[in-house]
Amino acid sequence: MGCFSCMNPRRKDVRDYDEDMAPRSINSSVGGKRKANANASASGKNVRAKGRESNSQKGNVARSFTFKELAMATQNFRDANLIGEGGFGSVFKGRLESGLVVAVKQLNLEGLQGNQEFIVEVLMLSLLHHPNLVNLIGYCTDGDQRLLVYEFMPMGSLENHLFDVEPGQKPLSWSTRLKIAVGAARGLEYLHCKANPPVIYRDLKSSNILLDNDFNVKLSDFGLAKLGPVGDNTHVSTRVMGTYGYCAPEYAMSGKLTLKSDIYSFGVVMLELITGRKAIDCTRMPGEQNLVAWSRPFLKDRRKFVQMVDPLLEGRFSVRSLHHAIAITAMCLQEQASFRPLISDIVMALEYLASQAEEKGRSHSRTSSSPSQLDVKVDSKRQDVENASS
Repeated sequence: MGCFSCMNPRRKDVRDYDEDMAPRSINSSVGGKRKANANASASGKNVRAKGRESNSQKGNVARSFTFKELAMATQNFRDANLIGEGGFGSVFKGRLESGLVVAVKQLNLEGLQGNQEFIVEVLMLSLLHHPNLVNLIGYCTDGDQRLLVYEFMPMGSLENHLFDVEPGQKPLSWSTRLKIAVGAARGLEYLHCKANPPVIYRDLKSSNILLDNDFNVKLSDFGLAKLGPVGDNTHVSTRVMGTYGYCAPEYAMSGKLTLKSDIYSFGVVMLELITGRKAIDCTRMPGEQNLVAWSRPFLKDRRKFVQMVDPLLEGRFSVRSLHHAIAITAMCLQEQASFRPLISDIVMALEYLASQAEEKGRSHSRTSSSPSQLDVKVDSKRQDVENASS
């Protein structure tokens, strides 16, 4: 069941301001918990100082830009350069004096998100580096201006290619959808398993999955990220934040955030990839507006799996591959968090599916004469879930 209603949204990208948004180690490094109206000049100095310290250790320095430089790069933030909008503000395509093409995200000074989320994003991307995370090139803290400069991702976000596909636009193939799922899972695996302490992304959604010309994935927008529980702690308690339709039900009800909260969000993204439907779509009929709620009857009956598939695929997929992908998705969407798989298991399963989908000449009806290790593992896990749910 979805955790938010799609009725009465306050804005396109709905979030609540959270004074405890910054990770614990970042809070300590910038002077502890800040209020939304913290002094802009002081926070800018903290960002620059901490950014230099962390990036000097990584050898990947995020540059401090002046507002004038970024205004010139984006042609004074022309509408023609606008490539996206969200809860943070607007994103513009720009070209630096060096010739490098970048994406410039400008904070909406009157929006719900403020100084603290900006600081979290700068520090998170200064500390975290992986091929499936977007690269932060720099930032601007001139006066009350707050801007972030990223590498430019020419294919935009996943939602640009999955929803409202225009006539003549080539829909994503099944193999490309699996490739995108693998990339997103690998990025999440880095946050959960390689970062120390682990990082809870908290805002995984199709609009935050960016794509290059080869449909390689980079996760973006880390302003809501939190450091995960350590030691004997099982969760992090925080105000509920995120986007309608992607939030795990236990987090929405209790504010207890865990790594498994991200797994639920990943399951919603998988549903979007499989069905071509949005997580929340108020233009659809009642009963079909919440994707997870709509999908529940299909997920319980393997005979109905094919009925879920995006019509734009026109049957060009392996039924066996589809069954495995839906099984993985169903595990991620378990309402009880403990039943959801670890991200490392998800990566392993999806890598197998993606590699099989890329094999040339494979027929969508082809089946194997003997079950693979993935067959056994998925079927075993599905049976465990069904037994626990009964």
